[in-house]
Amino acid sequence: MSELNPNARRPVICKGCKQKKEHHSKEMCFNCYRRLSWKPKEVICKRCQRTKPHHARGYCNSCHNVVYHYDKIKEYNARKYHNISLEKYRSLTKKCVLCGFDKVTDLHHLDGDHKNNKSSNLVGLCPNHHKMYHTPDWKEEVTDLLKKKGYL
Repeated sequence: MSELNPNARRPVICKGCKQKKEHHSKEMCFNCYRRLSWKPKEVICKRCQRTKPHHARGYCNSCHNVVYHYDKIKEYNARKYHNISLEKYRSLTKKCVLCGFDKVTDLHHLDGDHKNNKSSNLVGLCPNHHKMYHTPDWKEEVTDLLKKKGYL
């Protein structure tokens, strides 16, 4: 017969969920304590300078994802939505082929078929030209510009 550890926590009725579980703190089980009583430490985020709950390495949750996982997300989306490699996606979206804007660039399929991922069918357009192409009032103007550049 083994002896019981006198320091072991005995099951008690949790104040949060009213179930008989192992006591964690404040007479609650671990899940209820974390949900009802525990508050994460707030820090000034190193990237966005806002006071938000700390996630890791001095960043809030959203900034931590951008700093440490942005490339993985871009690569995953390039493979999932366009079925192309990240290097090919980056080379196609370096700058807008019409105006040269290089801060944000969308990938556009010239023939409108999202399954046709040949390099000759893909061009990079800035958000303005991309939206203009898909708006009936401006589609003709953007189409003429693409023809002048030799893409259509």
